[in-house]
Amino acid sequence: MKIGLSLSRCVKDIVDGSVDIKDVLVVISRTDFDPRDDKQWKGIWEGYGGGQTFGSPFSNPEWIDYSAKDESRFRDVSIDLWVQGKLHQPRKFGARPRRMNYYWMEVSLSSDDIDSNPAVKRAWEQFQIIAGLANTTTKDDF
Repeated sequence: MKIGLSLSRCVKDIVDGSVDIKDVLVVISRTDFDPRDDKQWKGIWEGYGGGQTFGSPFSNPEWIDYSAKDESRFRDVSIDLWVQGKLHQPRKFGARPRRMNYYWMEVSLSSDDIDSNPAVKRAWEQFQIIAGLANTTTKDDF
């Protein structure tokens, strides 16, 4: 399970297939828009695609390498996040989050959660086996 900290970078990873939207708990975005609103979406697409002028809030055009034919995929993912309640926008509530260098955080289960649920414990054990085969380390000690 993942928590994302950037709309542009997280949506890009989902569109590119490096992250499955089912694995996303929430994306905490620095935006304040409704992806279903055509006018607002146009501003987001142009901004993250590099179409805004210098000095605009979009100083990191994350989607610049994509063409207009890709726009619907980016919008569909953004709308899916919105509809599923997975898009949290603190600016709607007056907060001003900073851009972070990292943008995905992994959600871990506490040992109480693992021990109290046999299915979760089995899944965790199987994950550790797979992680070991992939030469990835995991923390056993929650």
